[in-house]
Amino acid sequence: MKPGYEQIRNDREINLLIEQGNRNLKVLGYTEHSRKHAVKVAETAGRILKELGYRRRQVEMAKIAGYMHDIGNTVNRYDHAHSSAVLAYGILKERGMKLEDILTITSAIGQHDEETGTAVDAVSAALILADKTDVRRNRVQNPVPANFDIHDRVNYSVKKSQLKINEEHTLIKLKLSVDTKYGSVMDYFEIFMQRMILCRKAAEKLGLQFKLMINEQQLI
Repeated sequence: MKPGYEQIRNDREINLLIEQGNRNLKVLGYTEHSRKHAVKVAETAGRILKELGYRRRQVEMAKIAGYMHDIGNTVNRYDHAHSSAVLAYGILKERGMKLEDILTITSAIGQHDEETGTAVDAVSAALILADKTDVRRNRVQNPVPANFDIHDRVNYSVKKSQLKINEEHTLIKLKLSVDTKYGSVMDYFEIFMQRMILCRKAAEKLGLQFKLMINEQQLI
């Protein structure tokens, strides 16, 4: 399908788009959307499909979509899923990728935001699950805890995050360890309910049930 994930991950133009987008978001007070987030989402999306027995090509497409899904933040945070998809289409076409693969990847990228998207196939489902479950303390870019908004509090409160598929391949579970000193379970639901619904639908597209556990209590 060339180019592959490793080529995309080391592509200077793509990495500049990711880092410029993250600089924009940092100024606006958003959580981290740097190459660290891109790699985390890519690797998680690929792992989901690999564990479920999908073909290597689909695993690779999920990883590429995961790495490129936020490049549109360099344009604007608003409607970034669609601008990311349009940018990715041009870049991947220029790099000589097969059109059929480009369309799968750009479709997944364009569907990853909870405001406008939903899972339409396995690649988009894996991307959504990987992106929306990347909740962790070191995504907070605000250095002053006293100035944390609700997104900062929720991300900072997460001490440990695990996304696991059971051996029977019937269930995918997001397990969070939350320090309620910084953010409550209710805070989490206030900002993430729409994302968790999107995850449930994405899991269903993969033939899985989605469950959320916070501090050993099942909430979804």
